[in-house]
Amino acid sequence: MKIAVVTGASSGMGREFVRQIGYFYRNLDEIWVIARRRGRLEALEKESRVPIRIFDGDLLKKQIYKQYHSELKACRPDVRMLINAAGFGRSGTFNDIASEDKKLQTDMVDLNCRALARMIQITLPYMNKGGRIINLASAAAFCPQNGFAVYAATKAYVLSLSRALSSELRFRGISVTAVCPGPVDTEFFRVSGELTAPLKKLTMAKAPAVVRKALKDSRKRREVSVYGAAMKTARIGAKLLPHRLILKAEEKL
Repeated sequence: MKIAVVTGASSGMGREFVRQIGYFYRNLDEIWVIARRRGRLEALEKESRVPIRIFDGDLLKKQIYKQYHSELKACRPDVRMLINAAGFGRSGTFNDIASEDKKLQTDMVDLNCRALARMIQITLPYMNKGGRIINLASAAAFCPQNGFAVYAATKAYVLSLSRALSSELRFRGISVTAVCPGPVDTEFFRVSGELTAPLKKLTMAKAPAVVRKALKDSRKRREVSVYGAAMKTARIGAKLLPHRLILKAEEKL
């Protein structure tokens, strides 16, 4: 049985990946979707051209990994693609967010970093030559960010891990792509806080376009997928300019 696995599938980028994967892989038997909101996953079944198997659970808790691992052992599928799209962010200074909720930033690290690594660790034994891993990072991974410190740091981890895994897994014929978009028009900002910076509003991308490019870049086995001229410029700028200067510019803006 050939399958794809998508975390964070109930909304945003994860949901859009499920919608598009059936066109990318035409011989998939199932897509296994993981998210907390079962009702949304059931609604997604009607939109997917590939049969869906639902795993409703919280990636911050152990039970969902036990359920997923047990199903892998029972079915022994050939995982053609793993998409780690689960994650969240919260804007604000480190101190302000900690004052609001002492667990929020550590939960962000656990979901954006530890859960992603755990999903890869559990899934890799069931991946073969030609398999692909797509990890949702962010343009925030390119350099530290004032007012988004923990989120940017978690995405820097995702980008670094993805590039290292791409090298380590090459001999197995498994590719790894880190997707690094700028702002994307999804529910993400309901949790992180609405965008106020005019420049970020101007560079807001649509999820279907970002996902389409990510899947194409994965097919080409690219290590990093960056959507749009503005984010490509930002990536170059983060390489050329000292990060302390970028942070000072962010302070003024």
